[in-house]
Amino acid sequence: MTTGDPVTLILGFAIPMLFGTLFQQFYSMADTIIVGRFLGVDALAGVGSTAAVNFMVNGFVIGTCSGFSVPVSQRFGAGDYKDMRKFIGNLIWLTAVIAVVLTALAALMTRRILVFMATPDNIIDYAYRYIFIIFLGIPATYLYNSTACIIRSLGDSKTPVLFLVLTSLINIVLDYVSIVFLGFSVDGPAMATVVAQAFSGILCVFYMKKKFPVLRFEAREMQPDSRKCAVLLGMGLPMGLQYSVTAIGSVILQTAVNSLGSAAVASITAGQKIHMFCCCVFDALGGTMATYAGQNTGAGKPERIREGVFAATKIGSIYALFICGVLIVFGDRIPLLFIDAAETEVIYGAKLFLTMTSLFYIPLAIVNIWRFTIQGMGYSGLAVLAGVCEMAARALVGFAGVPRFGYTAACFASPLAWLMADAFLIPAFFFCLRRFSALVSKQKKAAAPRTRVVSRPALPAVKGV
Repeated sequence: MTTGDPVTLILGFAIPMLFGTLFQQFYSMADTIIVGRFLGVDALAGVGSTAAVNFMVNGFVIGTCSGFSVPVSQRFGAGDYKDMRKFIGNLIWLTAVIAVVLTALAALMTRRILVFMATPDNIIDYAYRYIFIIFLGIPATYLYNSTACIIRSLGDSKTPVLFLVLTSLINIVLDYVSIVFLGFSVDGPAMATVVAQAFSGILCVFYMKKKFPVLRFEAREMQPDSRKCAVLLGMGLPMGLQYSVTAIGSVILQTAVNSLGSAAVASITAGQKIHMFCCCVFDALGGTMATYAGQNTGAGKPERIREGVFAATKIGSIYALFICGVLIVFGDRIPLLFIDAAETEVIYGAKLFLTMTSLFYIPLAIVNIWRFTIQGMGYSGLAVLAGVCEMAARALVGFAGVPRFGYTAACFASPLAWLMADAFLIPAFFFCLRRFSALVSKQKKAAAPRTRVVSRPALPAVKGV
């Protein structure tokens, strides 16, 4: 991604990633459709009430994996494959340790968190049974996300998608079979999700071993290295914490929504599922820009990073206008996928949520694209502060907006969060770009005298130096 037209490269890389995120949301929606249709509104609300805490934990998993892959893409862009393999070796050790610790903590705290969030009594058992199994599958989530991020860092965004498509279909079949034929409740779809994640991760491992000669480790490249671990943690933890910090605001907001009753929870659940499906384009553009920025940072090309950000923002804005129109027109019909037509209150609430959030999809596109670009350049700490802005906005709505204005305020929480994040991210990106440009310029000046000396014809050849 260090040469060629940025628009063509971004689209070529993002489209396969888009199909991957679409299928992730597709089987997530399949969970919701099957649960809502076969187990009822209470079960649907129970699963939906776990969305914020699920994002807080699994978002940390996704964020750390994305951060760990940044040094990999930078070393790949610089052509330093030996150092790249050392980073991957230490990445494997770190993800294994973090997965075990995070699984234990999440499993122990699940029930307490749901009680703290004031989950309604009629849905808390559904919520606990679902999210507890999801958290037991954290190692499987780490396996898929870490291997998929490594493959994408090496420039292949298509293969992880193919594996995800296959496992998504398996997940949907297992959802249906577990509920309709085996008589499981919400624990059936939860187990199906874990199995699908594990299978897709295993496929990625076998593919990496077979298709990438540069990943054939030499002696001692897999050994733990404190310096490499420090670099990886410096990239991964801020990105993971960014997701978790953002999710804290969502937890506060979900707690406020829970106080409005199970109908409000079901409305938000249906609306969020549709919203997440429609926003897969923004997720794909963000993931693309992380790799694009990482490789061009390793190659020392700040101008290409700037061109790429503007190209991706233009693409995201065009799509945002299109999908906003679709949701405004069909926002009262799409929720019928999950909910019976007789649930008029839930359908109205879902449409209200979709209409209000879709009006602010351009700010959301900027959040994803500019934040992931900053992360790809190596400035993960600044991206965390954008997450703090989002957390503050959602917490404000949860503490003050929902108690006073009810459900309508909850629908404005995410748009406010995106606007506050953009107010920080836009100047932060230009700060990072200026700093990186100055560093590249300084390195070129330092290298210039050596270049002139070597180029003198009277001097002996420098071969072997």
